[in-house]
Amino acid sequence: MTSHEPDSRPLLLGGPALGLRLIVFAIMSAGLMVADHRQHHLAVIRDWMSAAVYPFQWAVQAPLAAWTATRESFASRARIEADNVRLASDNLVLRLKLMRFESLEQENQRLRAARESSARVVQRTLVAEIVRVDLDPFRQRVLVNKGSRDGVFRSQAALDANGIFGQVTRAGPVSAEVILISDPEHAIPVQINRTGARSIALGTGRSGLLSLPYLPQNADVVAGDLLVSSGLGGVYPPGYPVGRVTTVTRDPGQPLLAVEAEPLAALDRDPEVLLVWFDNAVVEPEPEN
Repeated sequence: MTSHEPDSRPLLLGGPALGLRLIVFAIMSAGLMVADHRQHHLAVIRDWMSAAVYPFQWAVQAPLAAWTATRESFASRARIEADNVRLASDNLVLRLKLMRFESLEQENQRLRAARESSARVVQRTLVAEIVRVDLDPFRQRVLVNKGSRDGVFRSQAALDANGIFGQVTRAGPVSAEVILISDPEHAIPVQINRTGARSIALGTGRSGLLSLPYLPQNADVVAGDLLVSSGLGGVYPPGYPVGRVTTVTRDPGQPLLAVEAEPLAALDRDPEVLLVWFDNAVVEPEPEN
């Protein structure tokens, strides 16, 4: 026969003392809250506990804070790089619009007449990055990363922030070759901005030198004269800066002057160029009856 013995293990919340313990704890809690509310006796203890717990809080939050800071740093860098690319492109476009100011200051009336006689205006521009450079004395050309897929075409004008750079000689689907105005095979019709005298600037194979071999001895040209495009030839519209005269040699025994000029475009330093679309509409005269 099995005997049932009483369980001698104490119950956590059992027994007749449960109500008494609850009353005592309630009275102590109320007393502590009243004392802390009126006299702030527990403020020092809370401050010490907060200081003791802070290292653990920091250790828990540190990985998340480091990840957030790293992500914001990369996002900020990407935004800055994108903004720099956009601002560089905008700067080239603005410089293109402003590069004619010097010629307008010197010969405003003449250039106004030239603009009125030509319907060619800038329609669209495209910034192209130079990916290959070929600057030996016999071949002054660069390869850019824009091609026929972007609308680039043969004989298209290329400029930089300072003046005329060259023109497209070959356009592939994704790249194009640009001949510089300093190439020995390149010739550009120019005009002396101060006097309006026309001539042709030839490349010499040196990126910092152009030659004007067709000016007569009586031509009014001096060092410092600005050379601008004359608009002849159908590639460049009139009035865009080409170079500045550096030397003028007058030999009485020769029928022509020896004139040299320095290109204004940074032919050997530009990382990118501006390909330009002009309005080529020309009004043809009606045939006479």
